[in-house]
Amino acid sequence: MEKVKVILASGSKQRKDIFEMIGLKYEVITSLVDENSTKEDPYEYVEELSKGKAESVTEQINEKAIIISADTIVYFNGKKYEKPKTKEEVFKNMKDMSNKVNKIITGITIKDLYKDKTITFSSSTDVKFRELTDEEINWYIEGEKRIFKCCGYVPLGKAAIFLDSVNGDYNTMFGISPSLVFSKLKELGYSISNFEFVE
Repeated sequence: MEKVKVILASGSKQRKDIFEMIGLKYEVITSLVDENSTKEDPYEYVEELSKGKAESVTEQINEKAIIISADTIVYFNGKKYEKPKTKEEVFKNMKDMSNKVNKIITGITIKDLYKDKTITFSSSTDVKFRELTDEEINWYIEGEKRIFKCCGYVPLGKAAIFLDSVNGDYNTMFGISPSLVFSKLKELGYSISNFEFVE
């Protein structure tokens, strides 16, 4: 069975960790586009950004491949939470979400250059924080090295101890769902044997 090349259009450590967790062989090429979208709907927003990333990587290569790109936000109380810029912003975000449910939304684009097809979709996970004290939030801010690299908060990090419940696709929290990706690849006509995995 012919093996296909997979390109992850993301430098995100969490997305790379997920691909490595399942043993998928892939190459990383990051997009060169500014992450801007005028979409108000949070699902359309992340889907459009993921499309832009896939298009950017397509323009950078000269070969057949399956490009997988993603964009993730935290959505809470009608507001999209991107990567915070200051510790004060992180504190306010965590305080607002304390003892409440926020939604992590990930948009994914699969650009299949073998078959000249593109699929874009999104998934979400509801995350309930337990009640947080100021001391706990400050501990998180001072101790979590990736607070400015993840949207809203770092679920696969020190914020894990604040999570009361998770309802939905667990891996969506970390920026990409391998089960959703592979179900879409099956729709495109691929089977597991088309991909290379680390032994």
